[in-house]
Amino acid sequence: MTKSSRRQFIQTTAGVTGMMFASPFILAEEAKGANDRIGIGLIGAGGMGSGDAKNATRFGEIVAVADADTQHGERLKNTYNNKPVVYQDYRKLLENKDVDVVIQATPDHWHTKINIDAMRAGKDVYGEKPFTLTIDEGKLVCKVVKETGRVFQTGTQQRSGKEFQTAVELVRNERIGKLKRVLVALPYYSSWGGPFASAEIPAQLDWDLYQGQAPTHPYIPQRTHAIFRWWYEYAGGMVTDWGNHHIDIAHWGMNMDYSGPLTVEGRGIFPNEGKPDCFNTPDRFYAVLKYPNDIELFFYTVFAEKPQFHGSTGHQETSSEQLDWLFGKDCPEEIHNNKRNGIMFIGDKSRIFVNRGGLFGKPVEELKDNPLPENGWKVKPSNDHMKNFFDCVRSRETTVAPAELEHRSVSACHLTNISIRLGGRKLQWDSVNEEITNDPEANTMLKREQRKPYQIS
Repeated sequence: MTKSSRRQFIQTTAGVTGMMFASPFILAEEAKGANDRIGIGLIGAGGMGSGDAKNATRFGEIVAVADADTQHGERLKNTYNNKPVVYQDYRKLLENKDVDVVIQATPDHWHTKINIDAMRAGKDVYGEKPFTLTIDEGKLVCKVVKETGRVFQTGTQQRSGKEFQTAVELVRNERIGKLKRVLVALPYYSSWGGPFASAEIPAQLDWDLYQGQAPTHPYIPQRTHAIFRWWYEYAGGMVTDWGNHHIDIAHWGMNMDYSGPLTVEGRGIFPNEGKPDCFNTPDRFYAVLKYPNDIELFFYTVFAEKPQFHGSTGHQETSSEQLDWLFGKDCPEEIHNNKRNGIMFIGDKSRIFVNRGGLFGKPVEELKDNPLPENGWKVKPSNDHMKNFFDCVRSRETTVAPAELEHRSVSACHLTNISIRLGGRKLQWDSVNEEITNDPEANTMLKREQRKPYQIS
């Protein structure tokens, strides 16, 4: 198959699902020559992007890379024998006719515009989480997916993990009884740091491009690369960073993939107290989200896990007064006893706990002697998240982590952040019309002002 015929295959089958084609394109990658492999364009070549690129080369060839920091792009080019074309502006990469699919692994504030521009340029997209920076952005991405018929996969790889799939199947098949409560715990990653000094912009970095739609600031090295996630201008802190992963699994087990909470009420500790040129996302938080079917979801920081991420000063001590304020008087005792990040599903008969370390609970132990019935509810099969994306590029089927689903997951995280930033206001959420119904100020925070010329449309 020639390069042009392969691209024509991808484009003409966009939007067609469940069909098989008598073409060598659908054969195993190992059986094809280099010229038959899918052309991959990587946008965002930092740590996550480099890892995604390596993972994706099992199914295609990295032909182009774009990064506002050309040092990242050149490093990745050297990794792949100087073959990929390097761009600083991702828009040039999208013009490259050898690029069939895009892997997007940029800071959060660039996710939506790049995903949309790539799909409108005729590319299928594997986009890293968090899915978006705001709820309104998510609505727009979902609209463009439908308009273009492109294949979209979100990098919430826990969806393809066996332990998470089994946990969800146990809950959906009522092995814990009627689901009553879900605990979603994140580790305590510190965002205590600053004030940071401005510096001369490195020659290899297009600082204006890096900032994109976000407000412009003097260049501070700590605003870039992996540490961007502790700045609200570019991200949502741990609430959206790990939250998109764990809330995703919680929604899956709750059968709320395409729905959302009724109310959200959250509190958070901002270690730098709003001081200028400091990290400005909360690093400790507690939120209560109430869902249909009388399900309560508790979303919070577990203090026993304190991994250190470069850029922060360290972990602040949390006083007893702060803990009392954060968790309140009605916090369930199991939250205070929990020492691990992960998701706990609690039913009226039993409970299970799952994280990347494994799956635990009596219903899990009983599976060997009492397997789930063949006619029971089962997850969509996937044991390799990147492979699932490339399989769907060929088949035009829906991926296991599509846009609409992940939009709903991260929306719960965004609502939590909005409540926290408004001092703990209780928000009423209409998941059908996707609006906050009781707080006009909070409703304006479903979107953010965007700097020209990087607006999303």
